[in-house]
Amino acid sequence: MSQLGLGMSSTTDESGGRRGVAATVVAVLVMVGLVGVLVAVGVRWLTSSPDYSGAGQGQVEVQVRPGDSVTRIGETLAQADVVRSSEAFVDAASAVPEAQGIQPGTYRLRLQMGAAEALALLLDPESKVTTKVVIPEGTRLETTVALISEATRIPAAELEEVLAAPAALGLPDYAEGDAEGFLFPATYDVAPGTGAEEVLAAMVARFDQAAQDVDLVARAADVGLDPREVVIVASLLEAEGRPEDFAKIARVIYNRLAADMRLQLDATVNYALGRGGLSLSPDDLAVDSPYNTYRVKGLPPGPINSPGEAALEAALSPEDGPWLYYVTVDPESGETKFTDSYEEFLQFKAEYKANRG
Repeated sequence: MSQLGLGMSSTTDESGGRRGVAATVVAVLVMVGLVGVLVAVGVRWLTSSPDYSGAGQGQVEVQVRPGDSVTRIGETLAQADVVRSSEAFVDAASAVPEAQGIQPGTYRLRLQMGAAEALALLLDPESKVTTKVVIPEGTRLETTVALISEATRIPAAELEEVLAAPAALGLPDYAEGDAEGFLFPATYDVAPGTGAEEVLAAMVARFDQAAQDVDLVARAADVGLDPREVVIVASLLEAEGRPEDFAKIARVIYNRLAADMRLQLDATVNYALGRGGLSLSPDDLAVDSPYNTYRVKGLPPGPINSPGEAALEAALSPEDGPWLYYVTVDPESGETKFTDSYEEFLQFKAEYKANRG
């Protein structure tokens, strides 16, 4: 019995020892694992770029200049305290391929933003700070200058100085150095700090695009004109009628030119007088000007406003018809009637006078 008891006692001690060693090994392994995690976290903390978190606060405007790299943009943002570090912004941008396409301009951002949030705003067109300049179709040059100046605060004198020596604007050769008719009517987003030359050059570039879209240079010969003359006709259409009547009015102009008739357009006389309006007096009609198409045969020497693409297209593709006259019989609705009969033309004039009251 004593040997059995001793044997049992001996077996129990040996098993307990093995369990203790195993527990110790597990504990050591757990400790090693925890240390590894802590080391990894520490290394990541030490090597990661410091960054703010969240959407930020307040508001600040930051300028991205042409040619700025992602790193340079990050430095600009960090200097403005938009992001905590340039490195944080570069890290965020490296995960977004679109970051390489950030456009130059001034952006409205917030202070102390997370780098990813700042990047998202730089890629959002709504964040870009711009002033809208709206130039309607058929706007004269002097009015265009006034609209640009009013919207952007660029002094009108600076715009006029550029227009007086427009070599840098990229005008087509057939503009003959005159910007009238070649500052395309459209809505432009102008960034803060943009100068007179840059604004005007953008408008000329937009004209070039429209001219290419309608194939102006190649198609001008189809209507027996040169490109400048097409722009002149298009400007007459803008001043004389509604878009739905452009192609018919163009045909009247071409028919009268072919018949060696004076165009007798009120809009050209108003341009010569530097004003608008529907009623012209005998003295008005006698004004001595190459733009007075009541006295001078042929097209006026230049455009009288900036035509849009619809007018350019109509000047290149007039509607077929025999018409020689047209009258806007209802000034309110713009209803216009066309005829090749002088007697009917006189009836249309009487209708206009009755509607005008």
